Parts: sequence; C-alpha cells; structure tokens
Amino acid sequence: MNKNYTKTVHTCFIGYIVQAIINNFVPLLFLTLQSEYNISLSKITMLVTINFGIQLVVDLLFAGFIDKLGYRVSIVLAHILAAGGLISLTVLPGLFADSFTGLLAAVIIYAIGGGLLEVLVSPIVEACPTDNKEKTMSMLHSFYCWGHVGVVLLSTLFFSLFGLQNWKLLALVWSMIPIFNAFMFGRVPIAPLVSEGQEGMRFSVLIRNKIFWLFMLLMVCAGASEQAVSQWASAFAEQGLGISKTMGDLAGPMMFAVMMGLSRLIYGKYGENINLQKFMLYSGVLCVCAYLIISLSQSPVLGLIGCGLCGLSVGILWPGVFSMAAAAVRGGGTAMFAFLALAGDLGCSGGPTLVGMVSGTFNNNLKVGILAAIVFPVILIAGLTIKKKVEILSNTF
Repeated sequence: MNKNYTKTVHTCFIGYIVQAIINNFVPLLFLTLQSEYNISLSKITMLVTINFGIQLVVDLLFAGFIDKLGYRVSIVLAHILAAGGLISLTVLPGLFADSFTGLLAAVIIYAIGGGLLEVLVSPIVEACPTDNKEKTMSMLHSFYCWGHVGVVLLSTLFFSLFGLQNWKLLALVWSMIPIFNAFMFGRVPIAPLVSEGQEGMRFSVLIRNKIFWLFMLLMVCAGASEQAVSQWASAFAEQGLGISKTMGDLAGPMMFAVMMGLSRLIYGKYGENINLQKFMLYSGVLCVCAYLIISLSQSPVLGLIGCGLCGLSVGILWPGVFSMAAAAVRGGGTAMFAFLALAGDLGCSGGPTLVGMVSGTFNNNLKVGILAAIVFPVILIAGLTIKKKVEILSNTF
C-alpha cells in the first residue's frame, strides 16, 4: 500500500472508534439522565431508537448528497457533527424547559454524523490502494468492536474514580476524538471510489442487478445474526449468573464485542491466506451452533459461552459482505455502500425485535426467541451457497 494512504486507513480506523462512542456512550448514562433530569426511563430509552432511526434515514437519503459534496468535506462534516452532538449533551438539556428536548436534539446531531460515518468510512478504505482489501476491511470493522470495549471500560473506570455526576466532563473528553479525526481527514489523501472519468452506478441500474439484492439479503442477515444475541447478552449474564448490571454488561456484551473484534482481527492479520467466502460460510455454521447452545442449553455458563461463540462467528459477516459486494458489483459507488449499510441496520433492528416478539409470545422465554432468530444465520448460509453455485455456473459457461 502507498505509504501516504496508510495514514488514511489509520484515520478511518479512528472513524469507527468515533462511531462506537456515539452509539454506546449514552446508553451507559440511562439511569443517570433519568434521575438528573427527572425523565421517564421509557423516554430515555427512546434516545437509542432515535439514534439508529436517524442513521437509517441518512443511509437511505444521503448517497447523492455525498457524491455532490465530495468525500473529504462529507467525512469532516460527519466528525464535526459527532463532536457537536457529544458537546451538546452537556449544554442543550439545560437550555430547554423540557430537558428531554435538549437531549433529543443532541442525539439527532450526533446521529446524523454517525449515519454519515457509516456510509463514508468503508468506501474510503475500499478506495485506498491496499494489497488485500478484504483483509483491510475486516481490520477496519474490528475497530468498532475495540471502540465499544474501550467506551465501556474507560467510562466505567472514569465513573469509579470521579463519580457519575461528572459525566459531562467525560462527554467532552470523548468529543476530542472526533475533533482530532476531523483535522486528520482534512489532511490525509482520499482516493476516488470510482476511477477518474467514470461515474458510480446509477440507482436505477443498481436495483436491476440481481447479485446486488443477494448482497442486500446477506447484509440484513449479518446485522440480525449479530444483534439478535448482542442486545440480549447482558440479560443472559444477569439472569443466568445472578450478577449485577455492571458485571452483566462486562460479562455479556463486553465478551461478545471482544470475541467479535477478535474474529475481525484474525482475518485482518491473516486474510491473504484465507478464502473469504469459505470463512464466512464456516462462520455462519458456527453461528447456528452458537444459537443452538444459547437456546437449548440448560447451563447458564454454557449459554454465556454460546454468546461468546456467537460474537466470534458474526465478526466477519458484515465487513465480509461489504468486501464481496465491492468486488462483484464494480462501480457500485456510494449508492451501493449506502444501501448495504441500510440493509445491515435493518437487520440490526429486526433481529432483536424478532427475539423480543417471540419471547413475549412464549411467556418472556428469551431462549425461544433466540431459537426463532436462528433463521437469520440459516438464510445467510443459504445465500452464500447460492452465490457460490452462481459463480461456478458462470465460470462453466
């Protein structure tokens, strides 16, 4: 890889740490915000829904805007919005008669930044002249996991040392990372995603490409397979092992994030020696096994091990689909990456929703809900198998 672009890739790594900060910091403050501003917990939890809802809208609507504005301006703007939202958390609630309005405005600001990051970071890395794009993409996405781990661990340490009442100071500290990275993106070289003199594939052409829709299905299943377990890992740890909420978060979602990051790190390190499609297929099979362990095991310890195995199995799925789509749909451009991100986010929302709905139908039996969600990794395995057969037929004829 051109040495100049090494800085670009490293800056993109930090970009996914920023994404992890804005997605995972506020949920750590739910009870604190509830007591400090006298807001109902149902309103507080709406902030997460609004955050991901805004990111979905950005995924859907901003592809054309990004192409007109340019990648550099757009990625710098994304970081400014992320930092602005975090800073606004400390200011806006006190400026409104209804503190929730201020919190909501701050979340909307950083959610727009988060949506732009999701659309921009992967294609910027894809455009860099790397020797092994699948390997680099996997390494990139591992930094979201490490960012998630860092946010939980460092925030927990900060609160232990300085108290929850100083959360505004921590929000300002976290905002320094997107401010620094905005400066970096203003300096590093950014390669064009589509070759000079060419245009990215138009949306009307893209949606007529059948293999594109297969990748959309794979992205939905990748997001759903990941979040259907991740969102409930803390509950497994708390209920099954009888430990506190703090320890439940460390034993459940933290372990899941570490194992998911480890999977991406392994492929990022040794990817040139691994067939991506086979690795994803085997990961899908391991994911099915993990779901079966979680839902059918009577041992809470085995259930927790199943959560860890699930994290290990889903790590490659999201970045893997991005890499395969970029290789198969040449000239897909910003629109393709935006819609793949949209499909992934729909899966992230739909997976936990299915678990919750089925669990509620069966007297809040979480294991039955997880068992129902096994449909997502099963469909993913089927989709990868179909893709492989289509490639074999294409090479034959």
